Amino acid sequence: MRVSGIPDSAYRGSVGSSSDVPALRRGLAVLRLLAGKAGPVTAAALARELGLPRSTTYHLLGELADAGFVTHLPEERRYGLGLAAFELGSAYLRHDPLERLARPLLRRLIERTGHTAHLGVLHGGETLYLLREQPAHPHTVVTDVGVRLPAHLPASGRAMLAHLPAAQVRALFPNRGAFVDRTGRGPAHLPALRGLLGAERRRGWAVEDGYVTVGFASVAAPVFDHGGHPVAAISTTFRHTCETECGEQWPDLAAETRRAAGELSGRIGGHDPANER
Repeated sequence: MRVSGIPDSAYRGSVGSSSDVPALRRGLAVLRLLAGKAGPVTAAALARELGLPRSTTYHLLGELADAGFVTHLPEERRYGLGLAAFELGSAYLRHDPLERLARPLLRRLIERTGHTAHLGVLHGGETLYLLREQPAHPHTVVTDVGVRLPAHLPASGRAMLAHLPAAQVRALFPNRGAFVDRTGRGPAHLPALRGLLGAERRRGWAVEDGYVTVGFASVAAPVFDHGGHPVAAISTTFRHTCETECGEQWPDLAAETRRAAGELSGRIGGHDPANER
């Protein structure tokens, strides 16, 4: 097995060769693999999944442990991420990289569509909005920076939920009490939500019409990290009045929104897992 994003050349040559680049790439491959695991793993498992000799794997783990990026659990004979990895991740978050990378993409999306664009992330069972970019003459919408909405209602929330494991979705929405209602529209129980998420996962984007605010609709597409996990969503919101759920899809607008989300995924080294099927 090869880790996504690490070229085959990273797995050739010895750690002690004249160039340190292959060793660096192997070390990064170890860290990325550990980051994708639910808990600490054995050196043998790492070696097997990375296709490395055990001696090389132990050498890399020793160097990473000395630098604080890996923690060795001797009683369990396993390895996990170390404090230095956490500190590096915290420093990354302090620089607001996702917002900085997304802002110009949202502005270009507005130029192409003429509608308000948002960047949102999941925070438990809610969608938290990190960015909102608006055209010259925007409509007033409730989705502003810092606003949280029940994730099952906005298209941005469901665009991310659609790519989570079913057990995780069930944990976020354990009963009918978790299904907050704003306008009388939208899924009111888990089977209805699952039906929407299944369709939206296959389609690659989500849509809502009046679920959050009557008279407004949205389309949204997920942003993926290097492991193919949804870390954010970009949405486009526009004025649309319909007394009932009209079932409109707005595929052209969705295509532009997906384009922006795909560009942001690429900027953070992510990929859409659907492209690997």
